Amino acid sequence: MKKPKKFFLFLLCILFMEGLFTFLVFDSFLKTTIINVVLSSIIFASFFTIITSIFPEKMNKIITYIILIILGILFSTHFVFKSVYESFFSLAIFGLADQVMTFGKEIAIAILKNSYAIILFFAPLIITIIFRKHISYKRVSIKSIGVSLIILVVSIGVFLGNIFIQKGDMFSTYSLYFEINDNEQNIEKLGILNATFLDITRTIFGFNEKTAIDNNSSNEKEDEQNEIFNYSYNTLNIDFDSINSSDSNVKTITNYLKKESGTKQSKYTGIFEGMNLIYITAESFSEIAVSEELTPTLYKLVTSGFEFTNYYSSNNLSTIGGEFQSLTGLFANNTILSTWRKGKNNFPYGLSTIFENAGYNTYAFHNHTYNYQDRDKYLKSLGFNNYIGCYTGMEKLMSCVPWPRSDMEMMEGTPSKYVNSEKPFMTYYMTNSGHFGYSWGNSMATKHKSAVKDLPYSEEVKAYIATQIELDQALEILINKLEEAGVLDDTVIVLLCDHYPYALSTSQVNEVSTYKRDSIVEVNSNNLIIWNNRLNHMKIDKVAMSIDVIPTVYNLFGLDYDSRLFMGKDIFSSEDGLAFFKNRSWVTNKGTYYASNKKMVSSTGETISQEYINSINSKVSNRMNMSKLILSTNYYKYLKYKS
Repeated sequence: MKKPKKFFLFLLCILFMEGLFTFLVFDSFLKTTIINVVLSSIIFASFFTIITSIFPEKMNKIITYIILIILGILFSTHFVFKSVYESFFSLAIFGLADQVMTFGKEIAIAILKNSYAIILFFAPLIITIIFRKHISYKRVSIKSIGVSLIILVVSIGVFLGNIFIQKGDMFSTYSLYFEINDNEQNIEKLGILNATFLDITRTIFGFNEKTAIDNNSSNEKEDEQNEIFNYSYNTLNIDFDSINSSDSNVKTITNYLKKESGTKQSKYTGIFEGMNLIYITAESFSEIAVSEELTPTLYKLVTSGFEFTNYYSSNNLSTIGGEFQSLTGLFANNTILSTWRKGKNNFPYGLSTIFENAGYNTYAFHNHTYNYQDRDKYLKSLGFNNYIGCYTGMEKLMSCVPWPRSDMEMMEGTPSKYVNSEKPFMTYYMTNSGHFGYSWGNSMATKHKSAVKDLPYSEEVKAYIATQIELDQALEILINKLEEAGVLDDTVIVLLCDHYPYALSTSQVNEVSTYKRDSIVEVNSNNLIIWNNRLNHMKIDKVAMSIDVIPTVYNLFGLDYDSRLFMGKDIFSSEDGLAFFKNRSWVTNKGTYYASNKKMVSSTGETISQEYINSINSKVSNRMNMSKLILSTNYYKYLKYKS
């Protein structure tokens, strides 16, 4: 019997793995993905055929097995990583490897839970070994190599042709190859092998995204005639023309910022001027855990004061990405988080620095190991010089032994450090009790198990809600401590999450949700708390997201800052609201856009023009790109001001 060609062996193996991954991870097969994967699979199959045909028989066999082992590991790694962190793996993750390895138990559980998929990804290797006698590994003739080379060259030509006919279309294959660096969309639209090729080449050689041109960008200056008062802009006298650098990325940022008008002040500007601030990034907090019965303090804080009805978090690689967004007003990108954690970037408008300059005493607390992910370094870059975590003083105030650690104990032990401050205080908390995994092995879940045991939800959901009861009771303690010290009325509490509880599946989130959420956009819908005991209740329907919180707080406290330097925008400004996510889908008050399939869902019933969609797409791409470049170039160090 004639032995099958290795080309078809590799082609079928690659198509099987790519198809299986798409089936397991995504809701549907995009036509674009199918075309891209088939064409690129032919290229990879041709290449693998050549390098397993030019050596002696034994070596060719070994190389074939090595290729299939690598493919099995590659696809399995992507799948397990996605199941644990709800983000895709890229080489940039190696800069955050300690975060990944810290949760070895959760990763081990995920491997066991997804062992069926791992076995399937290694099935081509297993089948190839079983039927090894039916596959020829002999060194082939020069003529056969020539045929394979011709197939390789032709397949590359066809693939390139497919790319270039899509030029000019945002989020097309052309755009993904030459204009934007989006690992999420690369994997979904190009396939794992294609995305990995781009990831490797861009890691080695670098890649500069193209700044999108938005000819329809709204400018707040155009809206002045519609306002009762002529409010000033939250901008400073930055001398952009004096910024001199040979770095092309610095020039790109400068040119972009010079064209921005910034956001305008409003009737809310300075309403909290001189008051104390407690700013909390709450681990895995979600609106699904807020209820009047189980979490009454959270419920009170959410539904009194400012109530934000269209607020979204944006999950970008676990806590470090979410905390980056909550503290900088910039969008997180996997490629810059390893830079951020080094703490060497300049942040003249960092949370602690800007409040210290306004005459405040500043403090920072975290009830996990103080230097995990180099938190001590990046908090210092924001001006926090007296940060306390476990093993730099927190262990004297609470127990640092169980996992996760108690938010209640942290709020019991820390307020005495600042409530009697002679100056106004600004205190930052990063909580820990809500951390995954959600089971009765979680110390905080077990602590509050009796309160949730009769709820009609799955064990994971009940365990999650139990961890949020800990946060709720911690906030109750904090408020009582503030009241006892006589500073509650003069203190503002701001609370946002680092990310939604991504360890829960979307279906589990929907067990509790009051409406059915999708896994791309609505799973990120959340609560933002900006609360003061004397503040009247006001509903804010404008769309907003996590990177908007810092500039919003600065405006409410009447601080001097330049709104052009943040990619988030003051929620109370007249700028249109916008929330966007890692795969470049977005929400405005007109509707929701799903970038993968280019679907626009109107929330108003009106027809949304392609011109409007293109404009928001450009705005999203630019804000993501500028966030990355500001960090990678340490742009803020170049700022100069006119006298």
